[in-house]
Amino acid sequence: MSIEFGSGPGRVRAVNNVSFQLAKGETLGIVGESGSGKSVTALAVMGLIPTPPGKISSGTINFCGQDLLQLSPAQMKNIRGKEIAMVFQDPSTSLNPVYPIGDQIAEAIRLHQGVSRKESLNRAAEMLRRVGIPDYQARLSHYPHQISGGMRQRVMIAMAISCQPQLLIADEPTTALDVTIQAQILELMKELRENTGMAMILITHDLGVVAQMADRVLVMYAGQVVETGPVYDLLKNPLHPYTINLKASVPTGLKRPYRRKAMTGAIPVVRENLPGCRFCARCPDKVELCQKSDLPLVAVTENHFVRCWKW
Repeated sequence: MSIEFGSGPGRVRAVNNVSFQLAKGETLGIVGESGSGKSVTALAVMGLIPTPPGKISSGTINFCGQDLLQLSPAQMKNIRGKEIAMVFQDPSTSLNPVYPIGDQIAEAIRLHQGVSRKESLNRAAEMLRRVGIPDYQARLSHYPHQISGGMRQRVMIAMAISCQPQLLIADEPTTALDVTIQAQILELMKELRENTGMAMILITHDLGVVAQMADRVLVMYAGQVVETGPVYDLLKNPLHPYTINLKASVPTGLKRPYRRKAMTGAIPVVRENLPGCRFCARCPDKVELCQKSDLPLVAVTENHFVRCWKW
């Protein structure tokens, strides 16, 4: 799948030929810096790319035997929230500030399950209980500004799982939360996956979260997949220079100063005809070939693929 924004000379290809597959009950971690195309990929799966200025220029999104790109808006509305749900990055802007949180959860339940308002509110209370919100019955009448950031994130998860989706997309679900709340949210998501059997796409820049949650990892850079493989293999033996630098930039050791290696440079603005490897300008191992020609993903082992001339 490829996704573009804008038109003419200013057109930007935010996602370029990204492919992956996901099995039932599996968790795929998508990692990379801001601007890598992670969230845009997730929004495309949900059918939420704003058109214009964006458009899916090529490819398919096959979910349980049907191409989501061929569905009408009404058909996609029946899938979104029911079969595929998403926990957005910032719950403060994703929740409607003028409606109680109980009504916001109950709305999705009524829409997809056709139950009464009373029954939908009862199920909303049960969802709040499942995600560990204390005094959950009273919280139904609270507005988003009346609860903490951690609770707002739990409300987003409760809303996402209220219709028992087959696929949950979590976009930076622990951003801006303190460490103890992060651990609780991750444990909650892991428990929900084990209890319901749903598949999960976890978007994050935190390799520690990936190691804890994911079965497989997709590393994205400038709209491309540069490396993918089982989480243990990829984190133990990263092959692409970008993945190696990502891992090296994580602080290690218990004593200060922490040992880490900061990555220089920034992600390039991706035009349609950008030549060569997109990481070339920042790569310490680049050769002349890297600047002239791009490369498809190459299988280094049976399940470990990398996009690099070095391999």
